[in-house]
Amino acid sequence: MRTRFTRRTLDLAFIKTVPVMAGYIVLGIGFGILLAGKGYGPVWAFLMSALIYAGSMQYVGVGLIAVSASLLSTFLTTLIVNARHLFYSISMIDLYSDAGRKKPYMIFALTDETYSLLCDGQTPEDTDPQTYRFLVSLLNHLYWILGSLMGSILGNVLPFDTTGIDFSMTALFVATFVEQWTTRRDHLSALTGVGASLLALLLFGPDRFLIPAMLMITFVLLILNRVRERRKM
Repeated sequence: MRTRFTRRTLDLAFIKTVPVMAGYIVLGIGFGILLAGKGYGPVWAFLMSALIYAGSMQYVGVGLIAVSASLLSTFLTTLIVNARHLFYSISMIDLYSDAGRKKPYMIFALTDETYSLLCDGQTPEDTDPQTYRFLVSLLNHLYWILGSLMGSILGNVLPFDTTGIDFSMTALFVATFVEQWTTRRDHLSALTGVGASLLALLLFGPDRFLIPAMLMITFVLLILNRVRERRKM
């Protein structure tokens, strides 16, 4: 019989998230150091990581705060940087449909890395699926907060040259892509993402390619999904 929460569920969720922990703590430290370099302390690091929790946008947000960007500029930048969440989160609707009171937080905590751990829909036997997914999401969030606080404290105590730190988020995306490529036999989705991104980059340029790329990826994946469903009939 499945129970709502057990120590085993927590242990399995922790084991699942260890690779993300390694990346999030390092990237969180980078963010905390970058934020400290602009004169903002641990309280800012904690609040941004706890309430915003968007790694790449937090890196960008440091620059926006530093130049006192307008609300409109901040809104548009956030929309462009995080637009990908609107598209890949669609595939999680069914998985989260019976999450109950956990659902709002699980939606909020659905980062790229958490998605990569949960998107296959598989959960360990003898565990409550939604509790397991909730714990995976929560642990990843805590890793990010911990890393941010560590970086902020270090950045305020020790001098750091922050040149190049903002590239660390790109490095994490590459690592996530490689992991997905090596663990799955079907590479069609990955090739679709790469192809659509390159095409959008050529057509729209580096400053405007993100949203068109996401739209193209979504369109192609929807078509592929319908083709697969028809083949199963």
